[in-house]
Amino acid sequence: MPKKNSKEFVKSSGNRLTSACRPCLKDNDTEPISGNTSRSDYIWKNCKLLEEVIFVILDIVSYHIEMALVYISVTLNSPPDCGKICNTELQCNLVSVAMSRSHSYLQMKASDMKLKYTVILVFITYFKNQNNDDKISSFVDNMMDLSRRKGVSNRRMTWAICGVGIRTLVWRGWVSEDDYTLHGPIFIQEPSHVMFPLDSEEKKVKLSCEVKGNPKPHIRWKLNGTDVDIGMDFRYSVVEGSLLINNPNKTQDAGMYQCIATNSFGTIVSREAKLQFAYLENFKPRTRSTVSVRQGQGMVLLCGPPAHSGELSYAWIFNEYPSYQDNRRFVSQETGNLYIAKVEKSDVGNYTCVVTNTVTNQKVLGPPTPLILRNDGVMGEYEPKIEVQFPETVPTAKGTTVKLECFALGNPVPTIIWRRADGKPIATKARRHKSNGILEIPNFQQEDAGLYECVAENSRGKNVAKGQLTFYAQPNWSQKINDIHVAIEENVFWECKANGRPKPTYRWLKNGEPLLTRDRIHIEQGTLNITIVNLSDAGMYQCVAENKHGVIFSSAELSVIAVGPDFSRTLLKRVTLVKVGGEVVIECKPKASPKPVYTWKKGRDVLKENERITISEDGSLRIINVTKSDAGSYTCIATNHFGTASSTGNLVVKDPTKVMVPPSSMDVTVGESIVLPCQVTHDHSLNIVFTWSFNGRLIDFDRDGDHFERVGGQDSAGDLMIRNIQLKHAGKYVCMVQTSVDRLSAAADLIVRGPPGPPEAVTIDEITDTTAQLSWRPGPDNHSPITMYVIQARTPFSVGWQAVNTVPELIDGKTFTATVVGLNPWVEYEFRTVAANVIGIGEPSRPSEKRRTEEALPEVTPANVSGGGGSKSELVITWETVPEELQNGRGFGYVVAFRPYGKMIWMLTVLASADASRYVFRNESVRPFSPFEVKVGVFNNKGEGPFSPTTVVYSAEEEPTKPPASIFARSLSATDIEVFWASPMEKNRGRIQGYEVKYWRHDDKEENARKIRTIGNQTSTKITNLKGSALYHLAVKAYNSAGTGPASATVNVTTRKPPPSQPPGNIIWNSSDSKIILNWDQVKALDNESEVKGYKVLYRWSRQSSTSVIETNKTSVELSLPFDEDYIIEIKPFSDGGDGSSSEQIRIPKISNAYARGAGPSTSNACTLSAISTIMISLTARSSL
Repeated sequence: MPKKNSKEFVKSSGNRLTSACRPCLKDNDTEPISGNTSRSDYIWKNCKLLEEVIFVILDIVSYHIEMALVYISVTLNSPPDCGKICNTELQCNLVSVAMSRSHSYLQMKASDMKLKYTVILVFITYFKNQNNDDKISSFVDNMMDLSRRKGVSNRRMTWAICGVGIRTLVWRGWVSEDDYTLHGPIFIQEPSHVMFPLDSEEKKVKLSCEVKGNPKPHIRWKLNGTDVDIGMDFRYSVVEGSLLINNPNKTQDAGMYQCIATNSFGTIVSREAKLQFAYLENFKPRTRSTVSVRQGQGMVLLCGPPAHSGELSYAWIFNEYPSYQDNRRFVSQETGNLYIAKVEKSDVGNYTCVVTNTVTNQKVLGPPTPLILRNDGVMGEYEPKIEVQFPETVPTAKGTTVKLECFALGNPVPTIIWRRADGKPIATKARRHKSNGILEIPNFQQEDAGLYECVAENSRGKNVAKGQLTFYAQPNWSQKINDIHVAIEENVFWECKANGRPKPTYRWLKNGEPLLTRDRIHIEQGTLNITIVNLSDAGMYQCVAENKHGVIFSSAELSVIAVGPDFSRTLLKRVTLVKVGGEVVIECKPKASPKPVYTWKKGRDVLKENERITISEDGSLRIINVTKSDAGSYTCIATNHFGTASSTGNLVVKDPTKVMVPPSSMDVTVGESIVLPCQVTHDHSLNIVFTWSFNGRLIDFDRDGDHFERVGGQDSAGDLMIRNIQLKHAGKYVCMVQTSVDRLSAAADLIVRGPPGPPEAVTIDEITDTTAQLSWRPGPDNHSPITMYVIQARTPFSVGWQAVNTVPELIDGKTFTATVVGLNPWVEYEFRTVAANVIGIGEPSRPSEKRRTEEALPEVTPANVSGGGGSKSELVITWETVPEELQNGRGFGYVVAFRPYGKMIWMLTVLASADASRYVFRNESVRPFSPFEVKVGVFNNKGEGPFSPTTVVYSAEEEPTKPPASIFARSLSATDIEVFWASPMEKNRGRIQGYEVKYWRHDDKEENARKIRTIGNQTSTKITNLKGSALYHLAVKAYNSAGTGPASATVNVTTRKPPPSQPPGNIIWNSSDSKIILNWDQVKALDNESEVKGYKVLYRWSRQSSTSVIETNKTSVELSLPFDEDYIIEIKPFSDGGDGSSSEQIRIPKISNAYARGAGPSTSNACTLSAISTIMISLTARSSL
């Protein structure tokens, strides 16, 4: 026998068998079975290879069709001689069907295919269950007798059995549903309308139709209701379901096409698709008459397109140039005509209509039409005349774009306005084109339907055209039909629903043919009801919804399951366990259609129902109060019209489980650990499982392992350890024990003693300005008596909750009222209570309602009363405001009292604002810097409170009256100057707290001057960040808290030239022992720069942030470096103008690693150097600068 992967051998063998067996497949099996000879007898006597072939078919179902074909080929060895074995029809049928299923080698009529499937399924079904020749024969006879009794022909019976048999294989589970799912045809793609360009170079039309199904569906086509004969016309071919037409002809091939798909489960038909041919003929060659009009008159030039098919577009040529459209000219895309509202002299010339087929892109030009002006004068003004208007009714499909045209002739040129007759605004999505000549509404919806008006208006009048836009929608499914698999003799109900406008009507098809109400079939619009389904009802059904705008199809398969009982996948449990005294249900659930009758046996004896033993409708056996004598072997026997099957299982009776040491209730304290016992006796042949629940919820030992652990270590013990017990662990614990025959439990209560729970219902019974009477109810004491309560309060001004004083001072556990004392008046309080016992302090209660204490006289005075400053003749008094929680009531304010030092009478001022913190007394009599005694009191709506202690505050002083003297300024560098002055020589009325220097550049305005201040008696300052070589003006003023005095005389100073901008270059260093010698080029100043006076050498070690500096007037320097460290060095020139530009940093490695010489930045990259202690520096004399 060939190997499984010998596919080529399979194919060649299959082809050989196909050609040999095809003549044996008769096509005249339409007569009913009659006489005493059954078909099974006939087949049994004549098919000598029946057993061999059946085993092959079983191999097909169980493994793979390709291997089965190889096996058949080897078994038969050579093609059978049809002349000798023509009566062995079964053999040929089986082999041919196998090949057809696997490779679609056979292309035969549907009836032949159904006959083959019928025979193969009959034998597979019964042989799989019984493996008995007599039973197979009996089954065939029963099936055909049923056919004869029902008056069904043999051919029709084969259709019915085939439609259910293949599905039965999957239903039984004999084949994988993923790999061998058999089903009727399903359209993946249905044909669509085609507009084919007649002049297309491709010369081929494709009408698409893609179908899936198993077995692979056979595809055929209809044209205008007549089958397309592929074999009779070489131009037609079907490729993967799609119809290809070569060299299409518009006379022969135009029309409505429909795709029909058929396999063994039935037939479905597609929607119809229209094939049209697009073309555009030429205009007839004849001259058009000249059109003569008066100037100012409107006119129409007719296009008259030639014969065509397909949508056209129109344009016009004027004197060999495209004619543009504006408010005076309009080309209708409906008629092709050119409209000129008012003819002018510039319109004289030749006009040519250009027609384009939008499908073929073919373009043709009509004969020119000359336009001339008449000589009998100019046309006068007249009212609009609408020449282009839309129909009275315009049906429009949902979701499409509709265009309405409107154009009028008239003098003056009319304007076009669109509106809805119902007064509603036209949708904002609508667009207007060609000077309002076209109204376009995209995505047309129901709300867009209505009566539309086109208004043409000029100074002579107006005219209106009206048209109704009506909404229609092709049918679309809101509910399709789905495949149904039913058992024989059950009922089927299908309903399909579709939306559309107008409302769709419905019809039904079965296998592509109309289905009408008769006998068991009832059709009402979109519903189909079939009662007492039989095998002949199996097939493909289609619900068709249609209105005048379209037709849609929904397809589904009706599979009728007719099969004898089968336990292959639902065997009785091999062993069922039950305890003595218990109850047991042994299920019996074979797959069968129709529902079988059940019989039970114990051993060989048929069971009879009694008060302990009952058989339910679904076949299950129920036994209550089980005893040891009930143990044994039980058999369920199921029988229906199509056969009998049985399955056997054993019932084993076990002793019950008992709890010997149950958990006991306990009383523990928070933080303790305990073990709850749970020990049992049980049948040791059974596995036992312990589980624990807490307050009705299973304990998860993985998640709650911090507190719960299973201990014991024996299969009869399931003790529970609870560690670090908390209050939340109090409750009911249940130990649940389960074996395969019983389940029992034992419970215990755990009482946990801990700190009290929160008190309840804290209430403020009475409140005064400083007290509050509280009451509450005790919370749970958690099994330990409450010994005391503590009251806490919170205000908007406190940080969290604070303990408060109470009466009584200590509140015992039996007292549930107390008075809180020491509260602040007119403050909003809320209170809570905390209970305690010997174990600890509990959680606080929920807060009470918020209540405000009553008002009282203020008691707290302002703090930090002081003042001073201000302007001339002012006394400024300041203080810190009293916090809101200490104001004791509404209407809070301040009383400011003051008097000249040493006087008796107080002057008072009331400030009615709680936020006031400053008062200014102005009076010309107030002398500068005079002492006053000051105090600030408080008041609220309840009255006045105390005053603060008296303090001394000085009045505002007078600004200085004399300017500084002897102003002198000098330049320090290009950016710095120094200013000197002397205190005013004459006596000054105002104190001097310091001096203010104002300076500005000569090119700037004085009001933009900058200022710096000194403090105290300082009489010089340095001004920095100035510009070089610039003239600056300076003036000095004295100042105090009252302001500045008069300015001194202005002095001038010029900053020095800027320092050199060029850095030292060509820096070279050499090392020898511990010395480094640096050399660099001399820096020369530019004309606008100050001369170089010397150089600064800046150096530091790698780990040191501060830099040391040495100055020299030479261009070299020698450094003595006693330590092995890295250095960073840079050099810059300096002059009278300051320091010049610095060189780049030079990294000099430590002496032990350094080369003998190096140069500037090119020697290495800069890096950080470490700190060292001492550097010895000596200068090497070189030529002077």
